[in-house]
Amino acid sequence: MGLETPHGSAMAMPPKLVSLEALADLLPRQARLLGLDLGTKTIGLALSDVERRIATPLATIGRTKFSKDAEALIVEIKRFDVFALIVGLPLNMDGSEGPRAQATREFLRRLAPLCAKPIALWDERLSTAAVTRALIAQDASRAKRAEVIDRMAAAYILQGALDRLRDIAARAKPSP
Repeated sequence: MGLETPHGSAMAMPPKLVSLEALADLLPRQARLLGLDLGTKTIGLALSDVERRIATPLATIGRTKFSKDAEALIVEIKRFDVFALIVGLPLNMDGSEGPRAQATREFLRRLAPLCAKPIALWDERLSTAAVTRALIAQDASRAKRAEVIDRMAAAYILQGALDRLRDIAARAKPSP
């Protein structure tokens, strides 16, 4: 996905890293968002409804090499006509960025020539732990947890961003 140059070749447009507040200003009335939990072995995906009220776990992409991972991701973006991505940023507990956050930023940098969707980062600290606790409380087996944890974590990340977007929209409305 890119812009066509006058000579017909594709010119890459980098994904726009935007704040959630800036994304709120860009969003059309109805548009889906895709949540990503970028792990070292898998990428968990979650999808919002067009009204951006609820995040639903979608799929898990097994990581192989970047080109295949990006291709699988772009297939899902096109399949669901996604407007923007919400990507979990795995910060350290003190808020600093460690190797996993740097790997996430590197993945997004490499995705730049392939995808021109706006991207907002979401602090994903403790998202996997919260989802694991919820699955254990539901008495999910270890095998079942392993099967769904990544897409559930993506849904947790996306739902947090959706809730924040609703708060931003509510504050932006003029009071009567």
